[in-house]
Amino acid sequence: MKTNHLKKTVLAFALLLAGSTISFAQCDKPVMLIASATNYYNAKGELQRSKDEETIITLTKTQIIIAPGDEDHKMTGDIKTYTCNWSTPYKEGKTVVTTVFTDGGKSLNATVTIVGKAGKITATMEAAEMPDMKIQVVADKFE
Repeated sequence: MKTNHLKKTVLAFALLLAGSTISFAQCDKPVMLIASATNYYNAKGELQRSKDEETIITLTKTQIIIAPGDEDHKMTGDIKTYTCNWSTPYKEGKTVVTTVFTDGGKSLNATVTIVGKAGKITATMEAAEMPDMKIQVVADKFE
């Protein structure tokens, strides 16, 4: 049961990261991000595993919703803070978001860092409750 919850949490974070990237590229406009893979890293930045899955992340100025494609599970987080600095929307810049995801009575305090370099958008999520894990997605598509 704990492993299943951890998998859902990790997936949710990955989705959150990807979703945040798109929304904050425009800084104040709602965005939907679609990613096809989620990568899981340890605290040293070493890839532990990768999972092929479509994840849809919806980001507004006040909320993030992550909906993994292979599970009947959705995570929602209210945005606490964010900084946004994009020189070229969707291509060059950085956004940092803090949020609290709630799921089944449990909370995850997360920081999501979205980086755009040469048109490649990468979102990385770290949660205080999971100090030895980082979740990362690369956006395939955003609207």
